[in-house]
Amino acid sequence: MSETESKPERYVRPPSAESLGEAPGRGRLKSRRILIVGGGQRVFDAATDPIGNGRAMSILCAREGAKVAVADLNRTSAQQTVKHITDEGGEGFAITADVTSEADVTRMIEEAHRAMGGLDGMVLNIGTFGKTGLDNVSPEEWNRIYDVNVRGPMLCCRAAMPKFDNGGSVVFISSIAALKAGSQMAVYDSSKAALGGLMRNIAHLGARRGIRANLVYPGLVDTPNGREAGAGRPNRGKGHVPFGRQATAWEIAYAVLFFLSDESVYVTAQTLAVDSGLSGM
Repeated sequence: MSETESKPERYVRPPSAESLGEAPGRGRLKSRRILIVGGGQRVFDAATDPIGNGRAMSILCAREGAKVAVADLNRTSAQQTVKHITDEGGEGFAITADVTSEADVTRMIEEAHRAMGGLDGMVLNIGTFGKTGLDNVSPEEWNRIYDVNVRGPMLCCRAAMPKFDNGGSVVFISSIAALKAGSQMAVYDSSKAALGGLMRNIAHLGARRGIRANLVYPGLVDTPNGREAGAGRPNRGKGHVPFGRQATAWEIAYAVLFFLSDESVYVTAQTLAVDSGLSGM
């Protein structure tokens, strides 16, 4: 290419109806009972915030025919998600829980099981961030983040496994930060990487009852948390992303839907990166 020739315009993968949360449900989770842990979302600017991962997962599961228990540390946020569900004619229940509290987790599982009449699936959309590097993170802060990101999912699995009907499904939400050091947050990256080992053990423990466990690695996603993390970095979701844009929360939710549905009935102990190839190229 000569100096006078311009480079071809960057291709940006256009969103589909599914990407925008506009596709109708197809009954893929009909009569299922699903618990979404982390089904609310933080509010930074109510007027412009996009939908978050947990809320999109909750709404999509209900749209596909499931009863959905929405658990979150913030009760108001969980209730707002449930309102979205019921406004569409779905059935949802709000539960408040702190996943670092064993008593809270036990109560959460019991409430979800009682409200829905059983438990067929659980999504662990749990996570908190930390500072960059090692020297900036105290041992106490390191332990606090691991309490949320690793111990929390462990407590959820330990309490939920006995309550699952045979053939249930657990979906862990990790991050491509578990696969590469791009975030520079050693505590966050390593805690999210630990979920892979936990997921494989849950898959092994559940196999005799047909309980599956799988994991989703979201890439750069346009969510309220993602915008906050990318503040001051306008090219966060453009320059180095293969498809030229960030994912939507709905695109993450559809990956979760696959693992919850009968379409993946013979799939367990597996991972799926929803990142336009960012972690693989």
